[in-house]
Amino acid sequence: MVSERDVLEALKNVVDPELGKDIVSLGMVRDLKIEADGVVSFILELTTPACPLRSVLEKNAREVVKKLSGVKEVKIKVSSRVLPYPGQKSILGVKNIIAIASGKGGVGKSTVAVNLALALALKKASVGLLDADVYGPTIPKMLDIIRPPFYVGGDRVEPALSYMGIKVMSIGLLASEDTPIIWRGPLVGKAVEEMLNQVDWADIDYLIVDLPPGTGDASLSLAQAIPLTGVVIVTTPQDAALRIALKALRMFQKLNVEVVGIVENMSYFVCPKCGSRIEIFGSGNVYKICQELGIPYLGEVPLCPEVRESGDLGRPVIIRDPDSPASRAFIEIAEKIAGRISILVRSRIEQSEASEKEDSS
Repeated sequence: MVSERDVLEALKNVVDPELGKDIVSLGMVRDLKIEADGVVSFILELTTPACPLRSVLEKNAREVVKKLSGVKEVKIKVSSRVLPYPGQKSILGVKNIIAIASGKGGVGKSTVAVNLALALALKKASVGLLDADVYGPTIPKMLDIIRPPFYVGGDRVEPALSYMGIKVMSIGLLASEDTPIIWRGPLVGKAVEEMLNQVDWADIDYLIVDLPPGTGDASLSLAQAIPLTGVVIVTTPQDAALRIALKALRMFQKLNVEVVGIVENMSYFVCPKCGSRIEIFGSGNVYKICQELGIPYLGEVPLCPEVRESGDLGRPVIIRDPDSPASRAFIEIAEKIAGRISILVRSRIEQSEASEKEDSS
């Protein structure tokens, strides 16, 4: 009869390509059981429900165990547990905070933020969405949310709920749509800190934060105030937009915020009549810069009328048409982001453990 040790040794041959370690060392194998009739069962616990390698890891784990003598059947239950980012500060109920930023307005940053949040929720992650673009809060409109948040006790605020259960907070839920917000940077930073700390996020894996565009006082205050796991930069293909986006990227690097990668929005247009791909704003610039700087290229999102229409209707494209090219692009990008966050968290945990060992010695 095969032993638990035999099974674990076999599973050590299954390596997570993103984390670079085997699934046993990573603690991803749980509740291993071996029955007398040769049935081996265990839980494969992934680091994110949006793992892009889910099927590959499950297939490889099944194959290495099935090869063992005495094993007749392998039963694998796949689950996930997102680890919290071990930052110096923490927001109650939030494991990881991902900022969505851009160098300038008009590149579709909020559209990307909304659809990435929904894509992660589609993969069964628990997700929150914070609209930190205080001067131009568009997320309530894009999600068709009209209910203002309400207090649940003390100074805690219950966020609004949207599609697939994502929790949403925005200054746009507190002020009327036609009321301008005329605040200086420090006031914006304070308002966002309050929305972070006083909202009852209640155990979410990822909080997506839609930052104001640019590298001005407001963005700088927010970047310093929020304990970010990482930042995603959004740009369009043309050279002028990309160069401004790189300014935002360098700002976050100077603030020691990890850059998760760059998303190329409005990358190309597919002609509805002939099906030809038309690269209206040029092509290749974003990918080339990513290669030169060693920054992950997260993917490209096509320029589609339905993306704009869906946002105007309050039903984002990933809800309205989950099989569209744009929706598939958002899902693939969300999976890459989730994978990158797992790597960053694991790296930070290992650094903390190494530091603690040095201190104790």
